[in-house]
Amino acid sequence: MIISPSILAANFGCLDKDVEMLNRSEADWVHIDVMDGVFVPNISFGFPVMKAIAAKSKKPLDVHLMIVQPERYIQECKDCGASIVNVHQEACIHLDRTIHQIAEAGMFPAVTLCPATPVEMLRNVITEVHMVLLMSVNPGFGGQKFIPNTLDKVRRLRELIDSQGSKALIEIDGGVNLETGQQLAEAGADVLVAGSAVFQAPDPEAYIRQLKEMKK
Repeated sequence: MIISPSILAANFGCLDKDVEMLNRSEADWVHIDVMDGVFVPNISFGFPVMKAIAAKSKKPLDVHLMIVQPERYIQECKDCGASIVNVHQEACIHLDRTIHQIAEAGMFPAVTLCPATPVEMLRNVITEVHMVLLMSVNPGFGGQKFIPNTLDKVRRLRELIDSQGSKALIEIDGGVNLETGQQLAEAGADVLVAGSAVFQAPDPEAYIRQLKEMKK
């Protein structure tokens, strides 16, 4: 299982220490939620913070743009060290163009779906993306409760990916812990984003190791 801890749940007063912890851990990526207060009802942080994290991180940055008009900021993501860029299907008028814009900038393109958005919306682009991120909570805030029907959505997405010959990974973000993580693994998820569960754990590195051992 690929593990991408969400830095949104870190201690922003000691951000460098939390990034160093992730460097020591078995985490594969660092998940970065960029919120604009428009697409979602919250504001997180912008490109200067992303760049500072990239300077300290030894792990690839998995950037999740929860913003309107994400196509305006693709190059900034590249300049700040992003390896993967997730854009919301709901925020992109010309999704195919944005996907290719991310790829042309030298990053892996990914598309995110909110809980109410059906996976069928991605049929025409599923072979063009590196990954699909399914939100298992409504985007905008950390620490929310996992939405159970995400498990069926993962299965439907896996069917779509396989039927179209896509190699896209399935990533899940929201309410991920040891219990839901195992359920998601069994449903077909490839990547788990965990924030509060990791950073509030008594031993975050051990918690990441347990998540990584989830078996399909």
